Amino acid sequence: MAFNSFRFLIFFPIVTILYYAIPKKLKPVWLLFASYFFYMSWNPKYAILILISTVITYLSGILLSKNENGSLRKWIVFGSFFVNLSILFFFKYCNFMLDNINAVLRIFNGQNVTNPFSFILPVGISFYTFQALGYTVDVYRKKTEAEKNFINYALFVSFFPQLVAGPIERSTNLLLQIKKVTKEKMFDYEKFVKGFTLMCYGMFMKVVIADRISIFVDGVYSSLQNAGLVETMAAAAAFSIQIYCDFGGYSLIAIGAANVMGFDLCENFNAPYFADSISDFWHRWHISLSTWFKDYLYIPLGGSRCSKIRKYFNILVTFLVSGLWHGADWTYVFWGGLHGVFQIVGDILKPVKEKVNGLLKTDTSVFSYRFGRIAVTFILTSLAWVPFRASNFSDVTLFFKDMFTRPDFWVLTDGSIFNYGLSRPEATILFISLLILLVFDIIKYKMNMTIGDFLYKQNLWFRWAVLILIIVSCLIFGEYGMNFDSTQFIYFRF
Repeated sequence: MAFNSFRFLIFFPIVTILYYAIPKKLKPVWLLFASYFFYMSWNPKYAILILISTVITYLSGILLSKNENGSLRKWIVFGSFFVNLSILFFFKYCNFMLDNINAVLRIFNGQNVTNPFSFILPVGISFYTFQALGYTVDVYRKKTEAEKNFINYALFVSFFPQLVAGPIERSTNLLLQIKKVTKEKMFDYEKFVKGFTLMCYGMFMKVVIADRISIFVDGVYSSLQNAGLVETMAAAAAFSIQIYCDFGGYSLIAIGAANVMGFDLCENFNAPYFADSISDFWHRWHISLSTWFKDYLYIPLGGSRCSKIRKYFNILVTFLVSGLWHGADWTYVFWGGLHGVFQIVGDILKPVKEKVNGLLKTDTSVFSYRFGRIAVTFILTSLAWVPFRASNFSDVTLFFKDMFTRPDFWVLTDGSIFNYGLSRPEATILFISLLILLVFDIIKYKMNMTIGDFLYKQNLWFRWAVLILIIVSCLIFGEYGMNFDSTQFIYFRF
């Protein structure tokens, strides 16, 4: 049941109305039932996997709270991680591992190993697994108390707005709010209005921008043998916008849906393409995942409080694992490795850049300097997205070959740029939509306010004028309907 489906349009109002109507004691039970129903709409049998993860981490938390023996506590954490990561590995990485084993066997003329199992990847398994494991570590570190109410904890793991694609929540935030559901009044008019606004804008990002721009991106990637410099550069930039509007749109809908029901989820995006370095980009992009890796992998490895070589090793390992988390393919690992290398090179060159700026008397406080850094960062992230989007390394190689060996600037004047699925009228709609996206990202960047916060502070007539414009745009210009195969949210695959 995707957010951009008709079923969710029916499901969410019913869940919300009943949530506010029923007695407080029943609210967690109702949300838990709704969350499992939501997840089971994809594949009912995979709900057992969430339940197993929930039970294992719940019991781990209880055992950790009752034992002070350091060695035993470590074994409890190890057991929780082993079971959960084994399930994740089996469903997500088993075929990947066998493919690599078979590749090695073919070198030595060995016989292929066949996989006796055939599974569809359970949607959201990487997200709820990391959320549950984060809870285990937090209890071990005594940052949070073990939750004894199983209903509350099960709801924390499976809360439907952020279940399948995050944000990856911490027990110190979401679980504490869930525990208050039966004690405090949850309805908040301001939060309700802001949440509804976020949901509308998130839907605009998805169905008007992401799904529309995906037509062009898919067209180029499916015709790389015909593409040239302009098409590949445009596709690289376009996919950067597509994945941002797709995943950022999902996150806003998730955060907004939670707000409507009185919950606050953590921020997941903060105008990422206004980042002025790769490091800054990862402070703005998929924030819940990057902070998860920082707290539970990078810092335990030693973080930055070590030698330079060790620090760079920690950065590279963290980003390689992040790439693998995104997908069971070497293209994802390569994408993660690129970001790790970018950060390492940036750190190494930092003294050089400062010296050059000093020699050239460069004013680093002016707009032009920051704009240049933002532009370079966007170019680097866009180029790094190529292996993330490509089906294999052959496509990656062909993509960059087209970019650097086939100049074809005439496509901008003869109209052939529109042969990749996006017509002139559609391109015009996309251009106007991107201007709207730019305006709200500038507001976020300069004022640190979401569209919900910004519009709530405006006069009522202005707020509703913008909201109506967004809703009408989704209805009229959204990419959906009988003749359009609406794409699922990209991060559902992870």
